[in-house]
Amino acid sequence: MSIPANHETARINAGQDGPETLSVTALSGVGAERQAQLARLKIHTVEDLLLHRPRRYEDRRHFRAIAALTPGESAAATGRVVAQGLKRFRRGRQSVFELILEDGTGRLHCRWWNMPFMEGAFQVGQELIVYGRLRDLKPRTMDHPETEIVEPGGGPSIHQNRVVPIYPATEGLTQRWLRALVWQALERHAPTLVDPWPGVVPPPFVGRERALRDLHFPGEPEEAEAARQRLALDEFIGLQLGIQRRRRNLQARTRGLPCGGDNRFMRPFLAALPFRLTEAQTRVLRELRRDLSGPHPMRRLLQGDVGSGKTVVAACASLMALESGFGVVYMAPTEVLARQQWATFRHWFEPLGIPVSLHTSKGSVLTIDTEPAEAPSRSGSSTARPRPGIALGTHALLEAGFNPARLGLVIIDEQHKFGVTQREELVRKGRYPHLLVMTATPIPRTLGLTLYGDLDVSVIDALPAERGRVRTHIRSQASLPKVWEFVRAELAAGRQAYIVYPRLEEASLQTGLKAVLQEHAQLERALAPHAIGRLHGQQSPAEKEAVLRAFRERRLQALVATSIIEVGLDVPNATVMVIENAERFGLAQLHQLRGRIGRGAADAHCILVATVLNPETRGRLGVLAENQDGFRIAEADLRLRGPGELLGQAQSGLPALRFGDLAGDLALVELARDLAARVLDREAAKPADVPQPGTVNATGRRSAASTRDPKAP
Repeated sequence: MSIPANHETARINAGQDGPETLSVTALSGVGAERQAQLARLKIHTVEDLLLHRPRRYEDRRHFRAIAALTPGESAAATGRVVAQGLKRFRRGRQSVFELILEDGTGRLHCRWWNMPFMEGAFQVGQELIVYGRLRDLKPRTMDHPETEIVEPGGGPSIHQNRVVPIYPATEGLTQRWLRALVWQALERHAPTLVDPWPGVVPPPFVGRERALRDLHFPGEPEEAEAARQRLALDEFIGLQLGIQRRRRNLQARTRGLPCGGDNRFMRPFLAALPFRLTEAQTRVLRELRRDLSGPHPMRRLLQGDVGSGKTVVAACASLMALESGFGVVYMAPTEVLARQQWATFRHWFEPLGIPVSLHTSKGSVLTIDTEPAEAPSRSGSSTARPRPGIALGTHALLEAGFNPARLGLVIIDEQHKFGVTQREELVRKGRYPHLLVMTATPIPRTLGLTLYGDLDVSVIDALPAERGRVRTHIRSQASLPKVWEFVRAELAAGRQAYIVYPRLEEASLQTGLKAVLQEHAQLERALAPHAIGRLHGQQSPAEKEAVLRAFRERRLQALVATSIIEVGLDVPNATVMVIENAERFGLAQLHQLRGRIGRGAADAHCILVATVLNPETRGRLGVLAENQDGFRIAEADLRLRGPGELLGQAQSGLPALRFGDLAGDLALVELARDLAARVLDREAAKPADVPQPGTVNATGRRSAASTRDPKAP
């Protein structure tokens, strides 16, 4: 197919639907069958097609002599057809069409299996361009290459002799057909696409129409990347507008509850702690007190590496709200963590007379009776009211039957384990309460500006000084006898150990994954005479609590577990962790698991045992062995596995991006944040009776003006 000379001759008539809503059936060659095939690629409109991003490009501008073609390498060649023919076999049910191409240096056999119609596509003597992968040398053979007939006086091709897009496709759609359809859509409809950000996107970014043309048919590979960056910036501006508009709406329509406190609980609490807060913790508490006393509801993300002391900071923030007469809700992702935090807060708050309750799917437990507190009435007499307390729990806190009184502060631990909707649902239990979300999985800045862009950020960037060092070792399966010998020595010295496996049960013998239930019995023999327990998600809450209590009380010396121990467990005497099949875990998750040891003064050892210790695995695990900085590890994990794997796609609320790269587009995200702020400032400066523009989604498509409830966080 040749490229039409005039790019601007096919504008659609005024009054017709634009590409944003025009069905792909408006394009030539798209009937019901093709429409269904395109729908499998989520292509329903012309705009969907124009935003169908190539997954890669092939540079077909450089031809190779047939004699210089290399087996296994994809390359372009050109020559004259000297012979062709169709051969049928198996009683005519199968066939192969073959033509022979000659360029003066050698001959190339091109074959198409079970495509007899190809017999009429070529003629002897034609000049042909082919692109494909050479299979054999004797004779030189390509199977199913892409072809282009060279016509005297013909225009340039969109399939050969250029940088060619290769698209995500589906059964029944060839690259050649899809490429031609995209070209048709560009010629007919690209000029009518509306730039979502006129006057907003600065140079040197190309315009949106130019970006779409260069995305699909770039003159040079660099033009395709420049196009991607422009389209990614459109996505990020739309995301940032939604985030910032939501935050501004909240601040404009609400007043923060006065939760700054008066220190009557804080002073005795800090005095009773067996340690002093670090400078980083103290700095973060000042930020929290400022927010809790401020004019707007606090919306803050607290990041702190494993073992940095986020829980005690959360306790101090809770005390500020409690001192101010407001209650606190603390949601944890697992029952194991919820029960541990419940025990911790009971230990801290019971001496202060603060009610501490636990709410899980198995029921609720109130550990202190809500005694009446005296409050003066208008007549001067005293009236009784429930004393505000703290309610800890899991998803059970979201149930309709849980309605805390005078809710002033919501704390969500390990926020990435929950969805944005769940966060909003919990906040709606009160009337614009303050919100503190915490994570021990450091969030790379690109994710922080998109996923948590509506939150202010505090970072605890120092560990308590009294902590021991944690050394990380990488070992192969062959080293396991020595590993268990080391573990026995540590247990004999009075220390404790975690042993982690990726599965609870072995699904099949072919997976190569070890499992808790199978390995537990073997470890009892390998680590005898020491007592070995096991912990996994299918145990009842009572069973889990019994195992954890025995481990904390040192009646169990080692704990064989799944990744259920990833967050929250705090046993200072545990100094050894062995993780088998370590290559199956992400780096951020391994870092979280490693955070369960080294919580006391003694040095600790994390041993990563890999099933296949090849250079790639050693290099990836080496990032963990060489780094204690969770932010560096999270950045590496983001590059290696992507945001969905790092945070958990289903629960993270990650935006659906076609062009943006959350692993590498930090500069674009930061620019989009600034540009979105300018757009909103410009909107705010307009007269109140001027209708405000709608929001723009991640594809740059406009929608109706936002009517989101300002109570949403």
